[in-house]
Amino acid sequence: MTTTPTTPLCAALALAAAGVPVLPLRAGKVPFGNCRACKGSACGGRPNMKSAGPCRCPAPCHAWAAATTDPHVLTSPGWAPAWREAVALAYHPGGAGLTVVDLDNAAAVAWARETLPATRTVATTRGEHWIYRGVMGSHNAVRAGVDIKSRMSYARWLGPGTGRMVPMPSAVRALVVKEETTPACGEVVSSLPERATWDRTVATGCRHTEGYVRTGLERGLALVRSRVESGAGSQAFGVARFLAAQHTACPGPCGLDVIGGEIVAAAVWVGVPEPYARRAVANGLSAAERGAA
Repeated sequence: MTTTPTTPLCAALALAAAGVPVLPLRAGKVPFGNCRACKGSACGGRPNMKSAGPCRCPAPCHAWAAATTDPHVLTSPGWAPAWREAVALAYHPGGAGLTVVDLDNAAAVAWARETLPATRTVATTRGEHWIYRGVMGSHNAVRAGVDIKSRMSYARWLGPGTGRMVPMPSAVRALVVKEETTPACGEVVSSLPERATWDRTVATGCRHTEGYVRTGLERGLALVRSRVESGAGSQAFGVARFLAAQHTACPGPCGLDVIGGEIVAAAVWVGVPEPYARRAVANGLSAAERGAA
């Protein structure tokens, strides 16, 4: 595409015709929620959200995995309400054979210009998307202000960008290997950080019950501890962002620093270097704050 259509649906159909899977974004620039039949992952995550494309749900469902190139799905009655409410358009990079290096601020952009080969570039609100040909796993917070969006994530469509797209360099894959490879058995990266345990005494302004917060936190910690092979850093980022988002309507304080400390400890327990774990969790907490704003 060399021009930007005037509505999300028009842009979606043009991108789909070019083989790029797309989906609408609602207020907050996030995917529409799962349908009632899939609430709480009752459907099994279609299953486990391994790939994008149409599912049995009549409306956009399963976040990035709802992305499709099928014009009949995009213009179906089930999708019509979403398009009427859509404020933006997203696409699934991995489904288009692409990887997006999401640079979230000026410092990250400066780092990319010094480190990565020039490629197709799209300006964002705070930084840039650098788009490469090739697919890899999606990872958040691979370094300060840098996310990788490819197989299991979406990226906002902000126009065609400028520059010639080039193959993904090894330097992009190395970002993940450098930060997230779990050390060999018996190798100690860092000791477990000292931490407090979250309870009501550190959350005097939280509107949730202690049971609600502890249940969500324990489930999140279990997800981080389960990533013993790789990806614990990205999982820690996602858990921090999700848990912090639950408190955006609270008057505060909610003890998010203590919650973050518990997530960091879980990531370090499975081998993530402590500085990276702290950075990933801090980025997750701040991402939730930016989304609320």
